[in-house]
Amino acid sequence: MLGVLLALGVIGLVTSTGFTCIVLWAVPGYLRERRLALQQLEARPGFTPPLSLLKPLHGAEPELEAHLETFFLQDYPEYEILFCTRDQADEGLQTARRVAHRHPNIQARFMWTGGEPDYINAKVASLEKMEAVAAHQILVVSDSDVRVTPDYLRAVALPFAEAKVGAMCCVYRGVAATHGKSGPGLWSRLEAVGMSVEMTAGVLAARAMEGMQFVLGPTMAFRRGVIRQMGGFKVTADYCADDFVLGNETHKLGQKVALSHHAIDHIVINSSMMASLKHQVRWMKSTRFSRPAGHFATSLSFSVPFGLLAWAAAASLGHPGWGLGLFSWSVATRLALALAVGRLAVADKSWFALLVLYPLRDLMGFGFWAASYFGSRILWRGRVFQLLAGGKMRAAK
Repeated sequence: MLGVLLALGVIGLVTSTGFTCIVLWAVPGYLRERRLALQQLEARPGFTPPLSLLKPLHGAEPELEAHLETFFLQDYPEYEILFCTRDQADEGLQTARRVAHRHPNIQARFMWTGGEPDYINAKVASLEKMEAVAAHQILVVSDSDVRVTPDYLRAVALPFAEAKVGAMCCVYRGVAATHGKSGPGLWSRLEAVGMSVEMTAGVLAARAMEGMQFVLGPTMAFRRGVIRQMGGFKVTADYCADDFVLGNETHKLGQKVALSHHAIDHIVINSSMMASLKHQVRWMKSTRFSRPAGHFATSLSFSVPFGLLAWAAAASLGHPGWGLGLFSWSVATRLALALAVGRLAVADKSWFALLVLYPLRDLMGFGFWAASYFGSRILWRGRVFQLLAGGKMRAAK
């Protein structure tokens, strides 16, 4: 039995090392694309078509006002911001009004869907309402828990200079929200480094192997004609992973999905252990139902769990030195990913998170993956849903 466990650990190290090699091969190409994009952005005025920015909101979130303000401070000639909630009295909408009042030069509109929407995914009702009144032909969808720099919209618009691009998205780095004077907690920092490294590494590997067939939810942009050709935002009405569906439908229409050179801040607002764990398991479950084969293969991309298994098995067989070497190799591959992806690709500046927390997050990630196979229910925005085959969901009974 110990021999079988050792073999399993070694096989896992081989597959995770292969995954690391794919990502490390992809990073230099991504960085070359970034240099080219930055050169193009230096030309002024450059490519700056008018944009409609769609911001669905739901209640108050930590530092929401500061995050929303970054969208009003864009170095961009013509854009509008549309906000939508379920209820007119929503705290998030009131926060958006306060921010907009300080920036009267930016056109902002406020709307609400009115109570519980007809769709399982309530966000879709907001997107549909905003799209119907948007003034421009490029729609930028941005989550409420992101923070951007003044060059954000120029970066978002740039891929659409290519006529065959129907959609784009941005990679993101996780940033743990500050709760009170104590600063970010351990659990939010662990979740954040997973966003910076694990998520981006998976995106770069998928693009290298099969091209971009999806978009990432924190920022995704589409040509309006593409959205209407696929049947509108309502095509995602019953899905949890609406970003995956929208990107995949764009790909099926023969349109190119572009991955931007620009990285944004994705704010991790889950400060407690249970909130963070539930959020990450929910995301894993969503992926399991949306892309079952790819999700199963994800287990082979983790390294530290297999390194620990190999170390324990080798030590039990009387070869502790070999076991320690195998474990050290597993950690080394994670540090390589942390530096190449976390530091170079998304510019995460937290050395402690990249070099100390990420190997631990890799071990936790395998746990989240395993947990995704226990049950099909998720808690989302205070409601319990059951995930179905293909990524759809329904209200739990």
